[in-house]
Amino acid sequence: MTSMTAPRITPAAQPAPGLRERKKIKTRRAIRTATYALIEEQGYDATTIEQIADRAEVSPSTVLRYFPAKEDIVVTDEWDPVMTAELRARPADESWADTLRYVMRTALDLALAEEPDVIRLRTRLGVEVPAVRARMLENAAATGRLLRDALAERSGLDPDSLELRVLTMSVMGGLMEVCHYWAETGHRDDIRDLVDRALDVLEHGLPAGKP
Repeated sequence: MTSMTAPRITPAAQPAPGLRERKKIKTRRAIRTATYALIEEQGYDATTIEQIADRAEVSPSTVLRYFPAKEDIVVTDEWDPVMTAELRARPADESWADTLRYVMRTALDLALAEEPDVIRLRTRLGVEVPAVRARMLENAAATGRLLRDALAERSGLDPDSLELRVLTMSVMGGLMEVCHYWAETGHRDDIRDLVDRALDVLEHGLPAGKP
């Protein structure tokens, strides 16, 4: 397994956004923070767009302009660009499994350092709330396409090839199951270790069972 060193690329390392973009980022964060707080206080179903808007001090139309539906607020994050940038920066001769281990751990290290409670809440809602789970599946498909394009650049394979489609969606499906397992077991394990275990299965197959 490739050693996990400190990530080179973080949101803070990106070029500073302009004033308009900073205002958008501030608004998005206020909406997300308000949503998570309300869900913790009263549950997902009881939380309305109007309550979120009031807590975030914006209008309901502003909430819906940034997030088309309540479940979008829950599942949206900013880690896809970090993951794809890290993936493209890895050594060309590194195996796909070691590359993905590094990239996933980098993204999880950042996410757990910045918003650990949010990550746990999001995965719990992915198990408990069908609408959130469905939107997570849609997001996983979109992330899988980004992953497929980045792996195609590294491998020289056609991004629409069957092999890359199977690999990337197997990875994304495995990560979804990791999230469900982590939430269903009360978040007792380190999710980074669970991701490593999932990638081991994809790389090597199932471990030997008891005779």
